[in-house]
Amino acid sequence: MELVLGYLFIYFAKVSDVTLATVRMIMVVKGRRIQAALIGFVEIIIFILAIGKVLADLDNPFNVIAYALGFATGNYMGIYVEEKMALGSIIAQVITQGGSVSLVERFREEGFGVTVVESYGREGMQHLLNITMQRKNLGKFYQILDEHDKKAFVTVTDARAIKGGYFTRFKRR
Repeated sequence: MELVLGYLFIYFAKVSDVTLATVRMIMVVKGRRIQAALIGFVEIIIFILAIGKVLADLDNPFNVIAYALGFATGNYMGIYVEEKMALGSIIAQVITQGGSVSLVERFREEGFGVTVVESYGREGMQHLLNITMQRKNLGKFYQILDEHDKKAFVTVTDARAIKGGYFTRFKRR
């Protein structure tokens, strides 16, 4: 029983360690120094405890397997947690095949700020929609866009910092 508990400790410690590492890196990229430092502090304590347990009995291959499985699961969990956190702002650029006036109106009705720029593409004059939003609203953005034009060309990029502009409170339905 003690062996199984040891494997579970290694596994869950490594899952926690790698998940925290992913979240810490997001905080670093977003410029959140204090949060990144605090997460790093906890992360390294967990890492030392997990690796210490593995190295104390390196002849036991199940310790190494538990560590490796924890690492793999931690990567999966880190991405999952990052998606759920949806921190920060993003910028979406949209080129639609249909008329963009009704789409722009719909986005604005739902609380999205939209800037329309005339552009020239392969198909001639088109409208390029620039939409800056909180990342947590990306699902709603795609839902509205798919209702209007499933074949729209979309690029989404992270916005490190935003200053000024027009933002309304996102409408909840």
